[in-house]
Amino acid sequence: MAAFASDGPTRCSGLPVMRYEPDELRRELGEGLVLEATRRERHVTPQGKEQSFAGCLFRFQNK
Repeated sequence: MAAFASDGPTRCSGLPVMRYEPDELRRELGEGLVLEATRRERHVTPQGKEQSFAGCLFRFQNK
């Protein structure tokens, strides 16, 4: 799953966005998920602006 990172844009296509770091995203999604891996990526828009994304790989935790 990917989300705008904490240093990413505050708006996208004119709309406000939520920004997350991997641990924040895990907490937002709730119990039962284990954060397996993360990846940081910078995307350049067609307008030449950089956007920072936080990518996360989650695994369901068996109880």
